[in-house]
Amino acid sequence: MRGRASVFSTVNGLLFMVTAIVMLYPMWHELCLSFSSMEEAMRGGIFYLPRGFTAAAYDRVVHSKYLWLAYQNSIFITVAGTVVSVFLTSTTAYPLSKQDLPGRKGWLVYLLFTILFSGGIIPTYLLVKSLGLINSLWSLIVPTAISAFNVIVMLSFFRTLPAELEDSAMMDGANVLRIFFSIALPLSKPVLATVALWEAVGLWNNYLYALFYLNDKSKYVLPILLKDIIRGQELAQTTGELTGSSTESVIAATIVLAVLPIVCVYPFLQKYFVKGTLIGSVKS
Repeated sequence: MRGRASVFSTVNGLLFMVTAIVMLYPMWHELCLSFSSMEEAMRGGIFYLPRGFTAAAYDRVVHSKYLWLAYQNSIFITVAGTVVSVFLTSTTAYPLSKQDLPGRKGWLVYLLFTILFSGGIIPTYLLVKSLGLINSLWSLIVPTAISAFNVIVMLSFFRTLPAELEDSAMMDGANVLRIFFSIALPLSKPVLATVALWEAVGLWNNYLYALFYLNDKSKYVLPILLKDIIRGQELAQTTGELTGSSTESVIAATIVLAVLPIVCVYPFLQKYFVKGTLIGSVKS
């Protein structure tokens, strides 16, 4: 049995290693491509290291006058949207975790219904327009402020909290709000970090809604700016104005700069991410 377990562990480890390499290589390829010269980048093929090392692509991207504005907009919607979403999700999930909540089953059915059916793109656009949010960064935050899935995950986590803590606090005179902010939330850091990471990644990479609602270039976020850079690079290549760097290397440099903040933040939230996913999704 020990021999079989050892073989299984070895094979399992090899499979996970291969999977990790396959998943990490695309990003490594983009990083190498972004530091490659124009001639080498246009050759294509598989990259293990930069060919003809140069930072011309980054020089071209960094000097784009809208890059830092797009960074500012993306940071704003990510931070503000994550805070709003985590707050609304937690304040929705906590009361639904209580068995004695009046109409609890009806609210849960309504919540599950929104997972199966949505209003659609056109009705959502008309609603955002009627709220006066077109060409506003809040149009990327308000419509997706609460996710039914995140509410269910957080609800499941709140159910695991010992009821004795709340009963003891109530006997000491604490009200519901005091219990929620002083006891429930501090004990829920893993699931709060998990939901915050999910929301932050989704908001940072939000392309579709940004494409629908943002018309002013000063309001562009990084995914929309990337689209414009790709279009501009392709036009420059067509007209023969592209010098020093290729379309592929400039696009790769923009991609690297766009994902860098999330890559830097993720390691600090990984332990909460794993723990919150397991507890919030498995236990009930």
